Amino acid sequence: MKVARFVLKIVALSLTAAAAVCAVIAYWDGLTELYDSAKGKLQRTAHIDEYDDYEE
Repeated sequence: MKVARFVLKIVALSLTAAAAVCAVIAYWDGLTELYDSAKGKLQRTAHIDEYDDYEE
């Protein structure tokens, strides 16, 4: 009985890993868009000077 539980745990773990890989593949476009937009926002906020909003 212990062997059967162990085998079922291994099967469940492998199915969970396969589902995670499938989810990443299915939503790859959305994940890359999210990464690119976050990266762009971080770069824009890093280059903003404190006095950019004042006109000379």
